[in-house]
Amino acid sequence: MTDSDPRATLRANLPDRYLTPEDIAAKFSVPIETVYHWRKQRTGPPGFRVGRHVRYDPAAVRDWVAQQSDANAAA
Repeated sequence: MTDSDPRATLRANLPDRYLTPEDIAAKFSVPIETVYHWRKQRTGPPGFRVGRHVRYDPAAVRDWVAQQSDANAAA
């Protein structure tokens, strides 16, 4: 994409693809029910709703993983 490409403006630093709960479950090798439990308890990576679908920003997931690593190292 070039600077004159209108898609560059529309993207506004958004990721190419947001992650689904299934992606999160696969990434961490946990059951999908665990991902939903994390969301309900607000202990997992931050997600957001798009209509009735939950999506995760890959950058927010990376930040969450770093926070978990830091918390475990401090413990």
